Amino acid sequence: MAFQAGAINTGGYLSCHRFVSHVTGFGTLVGAEAASGKITPALGMMAVPGFFIGGTMLSAFLVDRRIQTGRRPLYPVVLFLILSLTLSVTIAGKLGYFGEFGAPIVAKDYLLLAALCLACGIQNGTVTSAFGAIIRTTHLTGITTDLGIGVVRILTGTHKIQPRTNEIRANWMRAGIITFFMLGSFLSAYVYLHAEYWGFLIPCGIATILFFWSLVHFFGGRTDKTS
Repeated sequence: MAFQAGAINTGGYLSCHRFVSHVTGFGTLVGAEAASGKITPALGMMAVPGFFIGGTMLSAFLVDRRIQTGRRPLYPVVLFLILSLTLSVTIAGKLGYFGEFGAPIVAKDYLLLAALCLACGIQNGTVTSAFGAIIRTTHLTGITTDLGIGVVRILTGTHKIQPRTNEIRANWMRAGIITFFMLGSFLSAYVYLHAEYWGFLIPCGIATILFFWSLVHFFGGRTDKTS
């Protein structure tokens, strides 16, 4: 999923020059546009992160709420939503609805940004709920911070929160997330630059695989909450 997030974020950046897997950049753009007197673009940028929040709320309803009440989370549903959003972006882009790939952002690109932010919000909310708010896959700030702290804990022997083996395992997991996010960005960038909107089939394909994998586990009789 970190690979998938890297591919989505790169697609958003190369298609309309905006990062979509985190909301920090949008906060900066709102301030910059407003300071330049561009109130309408500022309001537009302010609205886009709302779709990320909406995605996390939708995920929370389908996953976290069910975990908290002792029911099986609906992972197939959230993965199908991500699949549908990325596939819709691919088709709409190839049909010319979003205009030329890589052109300066225009009004209709807000729908593209909204769809990608919604998909990232769903993914981040799902992973956060599934792993007890320990893991994030759509952005690297927190994971990088955790990795730095974890390395110092191992080197200095101050790993008191959890056993040393668990801290080492957590650091490998953090390093893996960072690596696969960057790998997804790198490999998908090559595809986007040559195939343009068809590049969104990469995250769509990953979502498809995860969707069918989740169906197997959901209907395979497993009862654990993260199945």
